[in-house]
Formats: sequence, structure tokens, C-alpha cells
Amino acid sequence: MKPTLFVLAAGMGSRYGGLKQLDGLGPNGETIMDYSVFDAARAGFGKIVFVIRHTFEEDFRQKIAAKYEGVLPIEIVFQEITYLPEGFTCPADRQKPWGTNHAVLMGKDVIKEPFAVINADDFYGRESFAVLAEQLRRMEGTKGQYCMVGYRVGNTLSESGSVARGVCQKDGKNLLTNVVERTYIIRDTDGQIKYKDENDQMVAIDENTPVSMNMWGFTPDYFDYSEVNFIKFLQENIEKPKAEFYIPWAVNNLIVEGKATCEVLDTPSKWFGVTYAADRQFVVDKFAELVAKGEYPSPLYKK
Repeated sequence: MKPTLFVLAAGMGSRYGGLKQLDGLGPNGETIMDYSVFDAARAGFGKIVFVIRHTFEEDFRQKIAAKYEGVLPIEIVFQEITYLPEGFTCPADRQKPWGTNHAVLMGKDVIKEPFAVINADDFYGRESFAVLAEQLRRMEGTKGQYCMVGYRVGNTLSESGSVARGVCQKDGKNLLTNVVERTYIIRDTDGQIKYKDENDQMVAIDENTPVSMNMWGFTPDYFDYSEVNFIKFLQENIEKPKAEFYIPWAVNNLIVEGKATCEVLDTPSKWFGVTYAADRQFVVDKFAELVAKGEYPSPLYKK
């Protein structure tokens, strides 16, 4: 059975001010997500599941999903803040979504095979999809043995300012032991990569330190664990308007409880995305360069 690619796209409408402005960055107006779908198809993924919000379903089907017909089968599921387990009611003043792991839960009814999770607006690179697809094929029939693609922090920075990354610690078997979200990571004037710690001190880290870019590999049992953990999360956080149920938090919990392991897969891929407006031209230039090298056809999809 081929693995599934699960794309977290529920934030797209708000982040981009509507799908009409979904940024075309490739030589023929391709979006970052177009390249992810292309890379997933050639890595051997069998279908794509998108999680979106109902408000832009029609736009999404016409402007985005229609492009991928004939590339891979597509399914669409929905994330809304009112979608909560029995016994819980969404607070009336809640505006923020419940987070990335809540979005993952929306795929439970349509995903029955090993699956990858990615963000819609990050460029992950061809090698990362190949590495992850191979690992997911090996995970067929297993439980509680997950994985994540660990990017080398030096390959994930923006020249326009600081970035937030999940800094990973792993053991001698490449199993994840901890992920700590660092909200300020930058290459300093001395050339070293540093993050700001809890005491506002700048701490240097090695170029090759693995960081999470939200590229995960799971088997379907992850949904069951996540349902249990989401209930715990809501019991503690439902009245906190900004609290979110994140994937690293959920995975960390399972590791600490001894219920799962998560192998950190190394990738030489360079991540990029539009974190700042000033990043846009860099991304446009990168796609032009990759096309010129023959890594991608242009246009990416034939109409």
C-alpha cells in the first residue's frame, strides 16, 4: 500500500487573505504546494488528503485541487474550531484554530495507511519526500514507531530575520528524545547560529542540529493516541483562547509516556518559504534556479 500525503492547508485562507492571492512563485506561477505535490508523486505517495476550512472549499477545489487531477487521487477534509470531542463545547470567544494536531485528527476517517504530514506553504525539497516515503513504506503494519524529517538548522534560516524552529534532541539510535520550540533563531554577525533561551540569553548551536519543519510520518494508530491526548489538552486549556494542540507537543507526550518512538531522518534538503515579505524574491530565484538545473519541469503541470 502506498503512503498518503496529508497537507495542512486550513490556515491558507486567513494567512494569504483568500485563495485568490495564493502566491505564484515558480516560473509559471506555481505555488510552493504545487512543488510539494509534484515531489510527493515522484516519491511514490498514493494519494493526497488536504485539510481546509469550509469557507474556502469552492475556491480550493477550483483553483488548487483541480490542478492535481491526473497526478494523484485527492480527498478533502475540514477543520473547524467547533469540531470537538463529545462533552466539549467551543468557547464563544474562541477565534484561533486548535492547532496542527487538531488538524491531523480531521484525517482519521479517510487515512488507513502510513501517512506524512506537511505544511501547505513550506518547500521541503525532493530528497525529503523520497526519504520519508521510503520510511513510511517500512512502517506498514507497525504501531507506535513514527518518524520526522530533521532538517539541519543551517539549511532552514531566513536572510531577512529570525525564525522559529523546533530544536530536536535525539539519542544514539536517532530516536527523538525532545523537541523544544525556539521562537528566535538567527545567524549572528559572527557567523554562528544562535537561539534565544528562556532567560533571553543567546545560545550557539551547531549548523547540523536537527530541527522540525513539521514534516512527520505516522501510522493510523496515531489518530487514537491523539484523540486521547486532545481530551487531556482540552481539560487543561479549553478556556485559554490562544492555547493550541501542536504535533510536537503530542509526539513529546507519547515519547515521555513510553507509548511511541520517533526516528529522526536526516535530509540534505534546504527548506525555504516566505516567512517575511523580503523572502519572496529569494524563493522566486530559487525556483528559477531549480528549473534551470532540470530538477523540475516548467510548467510543472500541463494544462
